[in-house]
Amino acid sequence: MHNENILLQSYSLNSQLTLKNRVVMAPMTRTNANDDLIPTKEMAGYYGRRASAGLIITEGTIIRPDGLGYHRVPALFTEAQIHGWQHVTNEVHQNHGLIFTQIWHVGRVSHPHFLDGNLPISPSATIMTSPIRRTGLNYGKSRAASLAEIQELIASYANAATNAIKAGFDGVEIHGANGYLVDQFLHHHTNHREDDYGGSSENMARFALAIIKACGDAIGYERLGLRLSPGGYLNEIVGDHRDALVFQYLLEQLNQLPIAYVHTGNFDDSKLFPELKNQTMTAFIRSHYKGTVIACGGYTLEKAQQEISRGNFDLIAIGRLFIANPDLIVKLQKNVALRAYEIGMLDSLY
Repeated sequence: MHNENILLQSYSLNSQLTLKNRVVMAPMTRTNANDDLIPTKEMAGYYGRRASAGLIITEGTIIRPDGLGYHRVPALFTEAQIHGWQHVTNEVHQNHGLIFTQIWHVGRVSHPHFLDGNLPISPSATIMTSPIRRTGLNYGKSRAASLAEIQELIASYANAATNAIKAGFDGVEIHGANGYLVDQFLHHHTNHREDDYGGSSENMARFALAIIKACGDAIGYERLGLRLSPGGYLNEIVGDHRDALVFQYLLEQLNQLPIAYVHTGNFDDSKLFPELKNQTMTAFIRSHYKGTVIACGGYTLEKAQQEISRGNFDLIAIGRLFIANPDLIVKLQKNVALRAYEIGMLDSLY
């Protein structure tokens, strides 16, 4: 790869934000916050060492206590958590980087173990059966959110976005992917509602759009991104051919809002989804959304360069290579060989 590599070119997201290259550090759950869900000094160093990325998107960050589904993930609803994130954003900014936080509610992908004995909240009452990592527990029942609770959730997302700006973040990515709460409203498998938030494509997209508008009004749409998984593939979401219409409607509505980007939430973006007319997730997003698209999902840097050159997406989000190479961008600039990712690297915040 050479210095004329398109990945190393700057990219203007909008009038507020210009990325120094097209390589984004993907959000990766590392479970290294403390027991109060406060980011640590080690996390600040971890993100600071990767500030040469065009944009860093943090691991999922919980918007409120009932959004929790994993031990020791960071959050953004207390002053102590905001203060902890300030150390992270300061470290990144001192190294001349840009950083968004990904705000997150897991919805049904939780267990009473994490929620003081209460059932997880979701669009509809459902049952999950798979094991929960590192707990010896299995997922189980969720309960349907009331209309009043849906309004409270929307307000909680906007509050988290406001807290993110207080913490020094350059913007916020709404986690609307991977089978978590927002995604649960967008798939027929998990949304069985018969009110204003279910049934039709317009109704099923209403929750996501309300969150986007609430957050955009709170911090500015130019500082707001959205991650989506139009295909069902994770956390027991089963694809349905009707889902394509929901996501098509949502993406067409997003064309009317000046958000920063839409980001593919997938581990393998070569996979074709029958419910998306045998397209990849990114191809489906690109076909309906006119703004900046960030692809993610197992790309090599060479493949990403080719696809960006062909106009199939605009930015590439990279995960494992950033874990193995904090100085990934510098190595690309200098044509230095990259260190290979190994699973043992997850044992520390290298």
